[in-house]
Amino acid sequence: MLPGTMTRWFVKNFVRRVSRAISQKRKLVAPILSTPSDQWLEVIAHIARDAGQVIMAIYQTDFSSRGKEDASPVTEADERAEEVITAALRLLTPDIPIVAEEAVSAGHIPQVGDRFWLVDPLDGTKEFINRNGEFTVNIALIEHGKPTLGVVLAPALSRLFAGQAGKGAYLEDAQGRRPIRCRPVPAVGLTVVASRSHGDAAALDQFLAGRQVAALANAGSSLKLCLVAAGEADLYPRLGRTMEWDIAAGHAVLAAAGGKVETLAGVDLSYGKPGFDNPHFVASAA
Repeated sequence: MLPGTMTRWFVKNFVRRVSRAISQKRKLVAPILSTPSDQWLEVIAHIARDAGQVIMAIYQTDFSSRGKEDASPVTEADERAEEVITAALRLLTPDIPIVAEEAVSAGHIPQVGDRFWLVDPLDGTKEFINRNGEFTVNIALIEHGKPTLGVVLAPALSRLFAGQAGKGAYLEDAQGRRPIRCRPVPAVGLTVVASRSHGDAAALDQFLAGRQVAALANAGSSLKLCLVAAGEADLYPRLGRTMEWDIAAGHAVLAAAGGKVETLAGVDLSYGKPGFDNPHFVASAA
């Protein structure tokens, strides 16, 4: 069996094994300890797609939502997708802690060290509820405060973004897989992306004052980071509250594509902060 074929075979059987264990509601069997870390990106991409299938199955139904303690919405899709992802990650890397949004909301907050996973099973729940397609599955690996591997899947748009430090980033969609890279800012000016659900127009106008802006576009969830990574936009200022799991995967893709995420003070955004809250930040090409 050729190396590439072997990797694809392993990934498909790995995800199938996890899904079968979950559907039968039994404990997962012995962890797979022999998967080298240089294959993790492909494994995580397939785990994200598996979670995306769960989400899309619910998306086609007359689902309901409810409010969490912080007033943000949650649906069955959030919870079921998180179950798929966390079970698979525990099988792949049993010794690496997982910080997952819905688990944290339920009070399950692990101790983290230099290495941990950040998971947002359904980023853009408001977009999911509004059925505009701009919601994502986010999985990121954090090492020494930096996102070194990340996958962002927009299942309704059939777009998957992935990146790993030292390996670059790629986009996979209906046209196939291709590498992506941040672009130089065009002579006509910046294309700026902003949040569709959490916009603060006055703060954004003040931040952009004095900059040459060619276009301003709205986008949901972590797609904004990925649009900068793919050279479809140039700047994403976030002047409102976010959590680490909201942006870590997109940050990893952007960094692998040559971009950066900094606080408004110009300091690299780090992860593993108390409470996992982010300060305001700006994402751009490096």
